[in-house]
Amino acid sequence: MQLVLHAGAHITDEDRLLRCLTANRDMLAERGTQVPYPKEYRRLMRDVLHAAANTGVADDTRDVLMDALGFDGTPDRLILSNPGFFGTPKMAASGGKFYTAAAGRTQIFRDIFAHDEIEMFFAICSPATFLPAIMAQTKYDSLAAYLGGTDPREMRWSDMIRHVRSSIPDIPITVWCNEDTPLIWGQILREMAGVEPGVPLAGEHALLREIMTPVGMSRFDSYLEKHPGMTEMQKRRVISAFLDKFANEDAIEEELDLPGWTDETVDELSDLYDDDLYNIGRIPGITLLSP
Repeated sequence: MQLVLHAGAHITDEDRLLRCLTANRDMLAERGTQVPYPKEYRRLMRDVLHAAANTGVADDTRDVLMDALGFDGTPDRLILSNPGFFGTPKMAASGGKFYTAAAGRTQIFRDIFAHDEIEMFFAICSPATFLPAIMAQTKYDSLAAYLGGTDPREMRWSDMIRHVRSSIPDIPITVWCNEDTPLIWGQILREMAGVEPGVPLAGEHALLREIMTPVGMSRFDSYLEKHPGMTEMQKRRVISAFLDKFANEDAIEEELDLPGWTDETVDELSDLYDDDLYNIGRIPGITLLSP
């Protein structure tokens, strides 16, 4: 069995990817890919991860999980998604590092599904956006306390990804920037689902509808009808062109409000993030999706 783990990060797609995949679950099931609803496994998987961290993985854990999902047989491909796989929002950057539990949690998945092929999918976003948003989901009242005094300019997603990859080298990891998601949404969905680029998916433009004006979306739909059979690259160019003209600024504008942060701080974090992306793309075993 191929197991796809979509592990976040928090505040990136907010379960939009999973909702789109479950909307296509009947069609995907016909192709051997099962996309269970999150209520069928998230709480159970949380309990399993906690228990395994304390006492190890029981021999029948995989059987228990598969029975809970209620499959008649073993699927060819199984997609599990949860931004909490690597911990709570408190654990997302506590101590000044991103998801310090990621490698340990991934090893537990490796132990549970010891004879299966595992792929990991993970979205990142600029620390300038991520840190204020994730801190708001914790009880911390200052970034300094949350990060344990670490300067946010010292934090790197590549450190986390490199650590996971080196700890469990047989699990390939697909990474993308949340900022690029509207342009590569279709590719992300199809890569996770394991289907060919031309396979249509219901709701594959749902994210665009959230960030594009109604007029723009209507014209975009009309354009697609008149130009069937476009490649993913052609679609990206069309999406980019429509967003340039019809983006809903209120929907895409992000407010960054942290005491002591200036425009210069945000710009510096953004530049460091761009440099970090270059380093991520050079890590062996990493697929970096980009427009």
